[in-house]
Amino acid sequence: QVQLVESGGGLVQAGGSLRLSCAASGRAFSTYTMGWFRQGSGKEREFVAAIRRSGGSISYADSVEGRFTISRDNARNTVYLQMHSLKVEDTAVYYCAARPYRAATTDLRDYDYWGPGIQVTVSL
Repeated sequence: QVQLVESGGGLVQAGGSLRLSCAASGRAFSTYTMGWFRQGSGKEREFVAAIRRSGGSISYADSVEGRFTISRDNARNTVYLQMHSLKVEDTAVYYCAARPYRAATTDLRDYDYWGPGIQVTVSL
C-alpha cells in the first residue's frame, strides 16, 4: 500500500506556472505507475498525465499536451506536475494516483491509491 499527499497548488493568473508535487510513503514508490487527474467544479474527474515506473513512458491528455510535464524522482518518492501557460479552464482539484502495474493508463478506475487532492485556481 502507498499513501499519497499533494502539495504546490494555489492561485495563479492565466499564463502563469505552478508545480505540483506528490509525496509517496509506504511500499516501494518505484514499483508504481503514477498519474495525475483533475476534477473541476461540477465536472467528472479526468486524466491529466501518467508516467511509468522508470519514467520511460509518459502520456498526456490532449488538453494539457505541450503545457504540462510529468516527472518523477524515485529516490525522493515524489512525482511532479509542472504546469505552464495555465488557463482558466485548468482550474480544478488535482489528484495524484498510483497503480502497481506497468502500463500508464488514462482510466481513473485503473488506479488503486489516491491523494486527498489539492486546489489549483487560475484567474484572469
